[in-house]
Amino acid sequence: MKILFLLFFCIIFTSNLNAYENRIVVASTTSTYDTGLLKEINTKFQEKNNIKVHVLALGTGQAIRVAMDGNVEILIVHHKPTELEFMEKGFGLIRHEFMYNDYIVIGPKNDNLGCNSIKSKFKYIYDENKIFISRGDDSGTHKKEIEIWNSIKLKTNNFNEWYMSIGQGMGKTILVSNEKNAYTIADRSTWISFNKKENLKIICENFPPLFNQYSIILVNNKINENLNIDDAKKYLNWILSTEAKNIINNYKKENKQLFFYNYN
Repeated sequence: MKILFLLFFCIIFTSNLNAYENRIVVASTTSTYDTGLLKEINTKFQEKNNIKVHVLALGTGQAIRVAMDGNVEILIVHHKPTELEFMEKGFGLIRHEFMYNDYIVIGPKNDNLGCNSIKSKFKYIYDENKIFISRGDDSGTHKKEIEIWNSIKLKTNNFNEWYMSIGQGMGKTILVSNEKNAYTIADRSTWISFNKKENLKIICENFPPLFNQYSIILVNNKINENLNIDDAKKYLNWILSTEAKNIINNYKKENKQLFFYNYN
């Protein structure tokens, strides 16, 4: 009986060990996670490669800090200046831009003033003390928002109570904006996927500053020798494959394409 128990224990232990070895951690933006795209991608990858993918859905700034600590093998993020700094400091081995969507400004349905430009709309929000919900989480979307404020020479740390920084992901930010009939900036993919938005509409869209490029980065395993670099390379190469391209381009909600593959 003891021998059988020991044999059973060894089988379970070996199985768990193998499962651990065939596992990678991906730190990804909340938009790829909340829309369901990353689940679709990872399911197909796991079926083909028998490699478990664990996802940490974080804002870009948080994801990069986790990677710098050596806790993930792969980054999927969307703020080029931060990504390039990460690479220049030696934290990343390979970086490829591979898909995009765009940002939109959303706000109350009773806003019938239109949008001549992003800058003019943000200036209107500021001048009229309209409620604005900021993600405030150092994500790529938050960084884009700050860039827009800075472009009209405004600093958010000088704003008063009309500006609400909530430190939450995109879905929660849209939810709070909907509850308060407020303005915010969102990625279009999460907006399309999100259901609780009956008080809101798109205010500004299709302006060049709102292009939103996503990149995949292979983290340098010199940070942490326990990183599963071999399986991480398989994941990166698969993301850049024709099969992944087809998944991304065919992934839709409300019959609308959410992301557009553009790896060359």
